[in-house]
Amino acid sequence: MLDEKTEALRDKVRHFIDTVAIPLEQPALEKDVAALDVACGQLRAQARAAGIYGPQLPREWGGLGLNWSECAVIFEEAGRGMLGPLALNCAPPDQPNMLTLLHLGTEAQKQAYLGPLTRGEKRACFAMTEPAPGAGSDPNMLQTQATRDKNGWRVNGHKKFISGGIAADFAIFPARTDEGVTLFIVPTNTPGYRVTRDIATVTGYQIGGHAEILLENCHIPDDAVLGEIGMGMKHIQLRLEPARLSHCMRFIGRARRALEIAQDYVQTRDAFGSRLSDLQQIQAMIADSHIDLHASRLMVRECATLMDRAVSVKNESAMTKIFVSEAVGRVADRCVQMMGALGVSDDTVVSCIWREARPFRIYDGANELHRAFLAKRILR
Repeated sequence: MLDEKTEALRDKVRHFIDTVAIPLEQPALEKDVAALDVACGQLRAQARAAGIYGPQLPREWGGLGLNWSECAVIFEEAGRGMLGPLALNCAPPDQPNMLTLLHLGTEAQKQAYLGPLTRGEKRACFAMTEPAPGAGSDPNMLQTQATRDKNGWRVNGHKKFISGGIAADFAIFPARTDEGVTLFIVPTNTPGYRVTRDIATVTGYQIGGHAEILLENCHIPDDAVLGEIGMGMKHIQLRLEPARLSHCMRFIGRARRALEIAQDYVQTRDAFGSRLSDLQQIQAMIADSHIDLHASRLMVRECATLMDRAVSVKNESAMTKIFVSEAVGRVADRCVQMMGALGVSDDTVVSCIWREARPFRIYDGANELHRAFLAKRILR
C-alpha cells in the first residue's frame, strides 16, 4: 500500500506524462539528439512548475528527496512516457551520474558539476565501455590509462557506446593508474578529448545518443580525480547497483504502457468472427504479461526497501536486473505479437518499447555475467 503523499505524487506524475510528455512523442524525435535536448529543456521547465522535478534528488539540490521505495513508484510512472524520465531529470546517464557526484564529489566538484546537472543546465556521460579487448560487462578489462604528469594526469584511451556522450558537457570515466583504477572527471572541451561519432543503435529517445570517444594525450588536473585514487572499481559498483535498479523501475513503466496499448487493441480488433480479446491465446498472453510485471514490481520494491535500510543488495540487485530485463522483454514481445503488423510499425510506440527492451539484457552488465557471479557468490 502506498502512503497518501506518494500516491498523490504518482497521480500527479501520471497526469503530466499523459497530458504533457506523451503528446510530444514522435518517431522523428527518437534519434534526433539536438531536438531531444530542446524538448528536454522545455519539459523540465514544465515538470518544475508541476512540482515533480528531480524525485531522486535531495531537497537541497532542488529535488523531492524521495527514498528508493518512493522512487520505485515514481520512476515507473515516469517510464510510461518515452520522454518522462528526461522531463523529471531521472533518466540515465545523468540520474546515476548525480548519485556518483553526491557520494564522491568534493565540495568544489559538486558546485562545478553536480549543481548544473541537477538544474538541467549541463549533461554528462559515464565513459566506461571500450572496444575489444577493453572493458565491457567485465570492467577488469579496462584499457584506458592515466599517467601522472606535471600538475595532473595524462590520459589515453578509447571509449565506445557511451550513452549521453554526444554534446555532453563533461564525462566521468575510469582509467588505470599505478595505484589502481581511478575515476576522473573531464570537461569535454579539454584538448585531447574527442567525440568521433554517434553510434546508431536500435534504441530511441536516448539523450546524447551513444558516442565513440578518443582520449589522446588528454591532460587533466589533479582535482579531476573523483573519489579516492585506486578505488575506482569500488566506486563503479557504488554507481552501478542503483543504476540497474533504476533501469528496472523505468522499464516496468515502459512495458506497462505497451501492454495498455495492446489491451486496447485486442478489445477492438475482430478476426475470424470474434474479438481478439475473446481468444484464449490472447488472454494467456495478457495474463502472463501481468504476472511478469507484478513479479518484477515486487522484486524491485523489495530491493529498494533494502537499499533504504542501507543493506547490501549485491545479490538482490543482480537477480532483479536479470529477471526484470527478461520479463519486460517478454511483455513487449507479446504486445507486438498481439498487435500484428501495427505492433512493428511507427503508428504506435509499442515497436519503440520493444526495441528498447532488448538491449536492457546487456545494459549495466550482460545477464549471463550476472548469473555467473551470482552463482559463484551463492556457492561460496
